[in-house]
Amino acid sequence: MTNRTPLDRLRSLRLFGTLAGLSFAMGACTYTGAEVVTTASVPNDYRQRHPIAVQEADTSIVVFVGQARGGLSASQRADVAGLARTWVREGTGAIVVDVPVDTPNARAAASAAREIQATLAAGGVPPRGIKLHRYRPDDPRTLATIRLSYPKIAAIAGPCGLWPEDLGPSVLNRGYSENKPYHNFGCATQRNLAAMIDNPADLEQPRSETAAYTARRTAAFDKYRKGNPTTTTYPETDKAKLSDTGK
Repeated sequence: MTNRTPLDRLRSLRLFGTLAGLSFAMGACTYTGAEVVTTASVPNDYRQRHPIAVQEADTSIVVFVGQARGGLSASQRADVAGLARTWVREGTGAIVVDVPVDTPNARAAASAAREIQATLAAGGVPPRGIKLHRYRPDDPRTLATIRLSYPKIAAIAGPCGLWPEDLGPSVLNRGYSENKPYHNFGCATQRNLAAMIDNPADLEQPRSETAAYTARRTAAFDKYRKGNPTTTTYPETDKAKLSDTGK
């Protein structure tokens, strides 16, 4: 049996350390776990940082009523009729009509509320879809109004205008040197897009196909059977051209 020198022991330790490090690196490369590690608390994508949520929200209009006039004006009657049409299409609950009481214009407001009910009924709102609610305003000095509101499914994003960090380099803004978008970036775009959506269900699923235009389909098939071109020609197209270049 031979005695090992301190130099041999040192070489053995180095070889063991090298093999251990190599096996650790190879094991890390072959890891196939599905868990995703999040390194930041705020997503960099503005669509994830300011998502558009589909939820139930209220839509409302206000009717101003003076002291000496009962009923509705022409523009107010049009607003109420428009509210009835939108309720038939998108309403998910009854229309609540808030009528003021114990105010200088309470008598005129009661008269206007009766006309509002008649206008809503003429627009297709059933009697069970209208609920009268009487209220006393908190500030008697303000003009009490009649409020009409109903719930509907809406797309909502925000709130916007939140600035948790400075935009410039500072001690509080650690992400400035990482060239990441600021927190409020993209919030206004998401909020405007949510406000323009006519049917929030379009965010989740496509609409079903509508029936084909039978008259146009019949004309196209008739041209196809005769061997004629099926493209549509518009005689007014040439009138908008500035020159004959390209013919």
